[in-house]
Amino acid sequence: MYEEYFGLKKKPFSIVPDPSYFYMSDVHKEALAHLLYGVKSDGGFVLLTGEVGTGKTTVCRRLLELVPEDTDVAFILNPKVTAEELLATICDEFGIKYPDGTSSVKVFVSLINDYLLDVHLRGRWAVLIIEEAQNLKPEVLEQVRLLTNLETNRHKLLQMIMLGQPELREMLLQPQLRQLSQRITARYHLGPLSKEELSAYVDYRLSVAGLIRGQLFPPAVLKKLYRLSGGVPRLINVICDRALLGAYVQGKEHVDSKTLTTAAREVLGREAARVQKRRMYQGAAGLVVLLCVSLGALYYAHYHTHQSISPATFDGQAAPAGKTAARTPVAKVRTASVKPATLEPPPGHTGPMTQEMAYQALFRQWNIEYNRQDRRTTICEQAKLQGLGCLKGRGSVTMLQQMNRPAVLKLIDNKGGEYYATLTELKEKTATFVVGDETRLVGAKQIAECWSGDYLLLWRAPKEYREELRPGYRGPMVPWLEKQLASIYRDKAPAVTGQAYNGDIVKQVKKFQLGTGMVPDGIVGPKTIIRLSAAAGSRDPVLYVSEGSN
Repeated sequence: MYEEYFGLKKKPFSIVPDPSYFYMSDVHKEALAHLLYGVKSDGGFVLLTGEVGTGKTTVCRRLLELVPEDTDVAFILNPKVTAEELLATICDEFGIKYPDGTSSVKVFVSLINDYLLDVHLRGRWAVLIIEEAQNLKPEVLEQVRLLTNLETNRHKLLQMIMLGQPELREMLLQPQLRQLSQRITARYHLGPLSKEELSAYVDYRLSVAGLIRGQLFPPAVLKKLYRLSGGVPRLINVICDRALLGAYVQGKEHVDSKTLTTAAREVLGREAARVQKRRMYQGAAGLVVLLCVSLGALYYAHYHTHQSISPATFDGQAAPAGKTAARTPVAKVRTASVKPATLEPPPGHTGPMTQEMAYQALFRQWNIEYNRQDRRTTICEQAKLQGLGCLKGRGSVTMLQQMNRPAVLKLIDNKGGEYYATLTELKEKTATFVVGDETRLVGAKQIAECWSGDYLLLWRAPKEYREELRPGYRGPMVPWLEKQLASIYRDKAPAVTGQAYNGDIVKQVKKFQLGTGMVPDGIVGPKTIIRLSAAAGSRDPVLYVSEGSN
């Protein structure tokens, strides 16, 4: 309806997972790399999770376009089935014939095994992809695990990819499913887009749809779109589609803030109202807490002031007649400073001020000194002078968890201004930041709402490290690498012959990279070294302590 009006060839924000609209954000690139590796790895079992609308299905559709020709794929869309029905569906997808009325698990598994052996003998690969895997019942998940037992003496016969919502990860933590969980060789969680990625995402889809002139979503509108959608691609699509329709009906050349808000209210409906009400209650609760703490502090001051002038000695005995007990000096009681659980910048602090204070807080985490007065030396140069490396980049919250190092993050306030804070602790539901000179405990979800995606962290390079390792490298870093892998995999890492980085040790590094959310290219640079050191239990500062760490 509005396509011709805005000069578009087709609708830019359809929620149908069209691969031509697939925008490759950093997190989507990593997710796709994991799936592609799972297709070709020996015995690969890849788990991809993400909230509703973050792009799991679109990534999967893109994967199907890139699957090599020597690969047979079984794609399960509706896993709300019994174990027998799942096996029958797998047979249907692979084109395996079975007698009518078959309901025996043993018969199905035997037929699938024969088929997979034939595929293997013909030099082909077989991949099973299960979407919405959080809907699988525990007994069906157990049957999925048993399928991974189909193998030759040297190779697994079936590569498996499961896609699901976050509750799938919780299901796999159940004791009865621990064997299945242990079979997973790579896990990746797909998060929402950052503010900058959202802008690029909208521009990309409009470009694919044929837009060649004008800016349909001005910068201020895109900032509001991020707040309304939370960076979730599906919500971005439905809000933008309705907003373009609204702008068309009103005869406007672009979407304005009011039109966007109306569109969001129409498509989100009660959910938006519920979120707004929850925020209102949270704000009221914060005021109540602040009031209670303030009253408590006043009571504390009043009570202790009267106690300090009581005519009694220290041991509680009455003072002799005619003498006055020595008064204990009354300490000034400072009312507790209650900081709201928010990442908003402290009043009166400019962006550059918060940046310098964030760098100082980061250096404190490493017990080294940052000289804020030194304008001639950059932060990375100051770190290098004290034996540390400096890594800058763009990433996701998942990546921060995997790197497990304190980091300075560039944040964006409600007005679009930039400021900086230091992330010092990251748990499943909470995060601790140093913002200016304040330490704040906030909900972990707030990171995605404020973070631009840019980070800076410090790391300690091994003394043998000079440059990134690529297959074929020879040098003193290889024994260090072997030691880290042996520590992580409990001495199951391959032995190194001489000091050559090749063969089995490269495979082990790729396995580690895949399991920690990296593209498994076998190149050992700063990001891989940081993850290896963290996983091996180095004494460097971390965001969280892993289970089993000393």
